[in-house]
Amino acid sequence: MGVNAIRTSHNPQAPALYDLCDELGLLVMNEAFDEWEFPKKKWVSGWNQGKPAFDGPSAFFNDWGERDLKDMVQRDRNHPSVFMWSIGNEVDYPNDPYSHPILDKEGIQQQHTAGYQPNQPHADRLGAIAKRLAAVVRANDPTRPVTAGLAGPVMSNETDYPGALDVAGYNYTERRYAQDHAKYPKRVLYGSENGHGLDAWKAVTDNDYIFGQFLWTGLDYLGEAGAWPSRGFTTGLLDLAGFKKPRAYFRESLWSTNPMIYIGTSPRFRSNRPSTDAPPVWNYQAGASVQVSCYTNCEQAKLLLNGQPFDEPKSRDASTGVIAWEVPFQAGTLEAVGLNGGKEVARFALKTSGRPHAIVATPSVTTLKGQPDVVEITVQVVDDKGLPVFMADDEISCRIQGKARLLGMESSHPSDMGDYTDFRQRVYQGRLKAYVKPAPQAGPLTITFSANWLQEAVVTLE
Repeated sequence: MGVNAIRTSHNPQAPALYDLCDELGLLVMNEAFDEWEFPKKKWVSGWNQGKPAFDGPSAFFNDWGERDLKDMVQRDRNHPSVFMWSIGNEVDYPNDPYSHPILDKEGIQQQHTAGYQPNQPHADRLGAIAKRLAAVVRANDPTRPVTAGLAGPVMSNETDYPGALDVAGYNYTERRYAQDHAKYPKRVLYGSENGHGLDAWKAVTDNDYIFGQFLWTGLDYLGEAGAWPSRGFTTGLLDLAGFKKPRAYFRESLWSTNPMIYIGTSPRFRSNRPSTDAPPVWNYQAGASVQVSCYTNCEQAKLLLNGQPFDEPKSRDASTGVIAWEVPFQAGTLEAVGLNGGKEVARFALKTSGRPHAIVATPSVTTLKGQPDVVEITVQVVDDKGLPVFMADDEISCRIQGKARLLGMESSHPSDMGDYTDFRQRVYQGRLKAYVKPAPQAGPLTITFSANWLQEAVVTLE
C-alpha cells in the first residue's frame, strides 16, 4: 500500500508490535497519552449525544504520568522503528477540557468550538505540562524528537504547548498549515491525524514544509460505534480480519511507487461522483448502467470488456484521483490495464461469478514444524469455476480434529453481533478469517469448514 509509518493510538502497544515494525522497516510514532490531568468527554450514547462519561486515565496522571512515560521510553528506545515520541493526542481539544479566550475571536478557523468557557481549565496548563513531559522524554532519549497530535492549534498557539515540542502534529486542521507555517516558519509540521480525502493528501504534496500524514485509521476497530447494531469504526484501509478494502487500493495509488491498478464498481444511480470505496464486483442485471472506478498510479488506464477495448485510455482526474467509466453491464470479464509510456505495467480483472458452490480454505502456514502460535485460515466461498462470490453470506461451521482450539472467526461485518468464539459464523463479502491455536507438539491437525449446499474445505497440518 505504500505505507511506511504507523502511529500508535493512544498508548504504548505490546512489544511484539515494535519487533514486527523493526523487521518490516516501518517507522513508529510512539504515543503515551490520550488525556492528561483532566478527563475528556466519553460519548457513550453517540458523539455529542446524551450525557458523556468521564472515566479514564486522567485519574492516575498526576501520580503516574511521568513514570509511565519514562517506562515507555526506556522500554522502546532500542527499537530502530521508533522515530518520534508523542506525549499526547488531542489533549488541546477546545473545551474538552481546556479553554481559552481566543475561542471567542471571529474567523479563527478552529473546528469544534463553542467559544470560550471560563469554567473549564485554562489552556495555559497545556504548556506547563507539555514542558514537563518533554523533559522526561529527552532525559531518557535525547536522540529522537518529541511530538503530539494537536486538535486545537488556534488555542494551543496562545500557549507554550507547541513550543515545548520538536515536531508539531496537526489533527484534521490542514487549513491551518499555510498560515501557521508563515507565522511560525521554524515549526516542523505534519498531519498527525487526517481523513482519507484526497484534499488532505494534497495538503502534503502541495506544501514542501509538510512532511507527511497519518490516516485515521489504518485498520477498522471495535468501539466508537454508531447506532446499534454497529460494533466498530470502519474507516480503516484494512477491515477487522485484515483484508484490504477498496480504499486501501486507492491509497496505494497515491502512496506506492510500484505500478498498480484496481477497479471496483457500483450502481450508476448511487452517485455521480467516482467512489474510493468501490467493491470488486461484476454481477449486475444485463444492460444495467454501472459506474466503474479505477485507482492507479500509472500514467494511463484502459478498460477492456470481455477482451474488447471500452473507450480510449484515460488519465486519472486530478480533482478526485480516480478514473471513471459508465459501462453497460455484460456478464464476463472486466479488466483494467495500467499503461506507462503506452506499455502495460499492471492489470486487474473482475469476473462475473456464479452461485456459491464450494469453500476454499487457505492457511497461513502449511506445516506445524515451526510450532506457530496461531494459524490464520482465510475461508472463501467460490462458485463452480473457483471464482470468489462477493455477495455470499453462507453460515460456515468449523470442526477441528487434533490438539488445537478455535480462538474465533472474524467476518468483518460491521454489524455482526455474534460470538467470536462460536464454531459457526457467516461470511461477509464471501469470506472470513479463522484463528486456530495449536497445542504444543500438537501433532496432525485436520480443520474442516462446511456449510449447507457447499462443498466443504479441509485443511491438514502436520
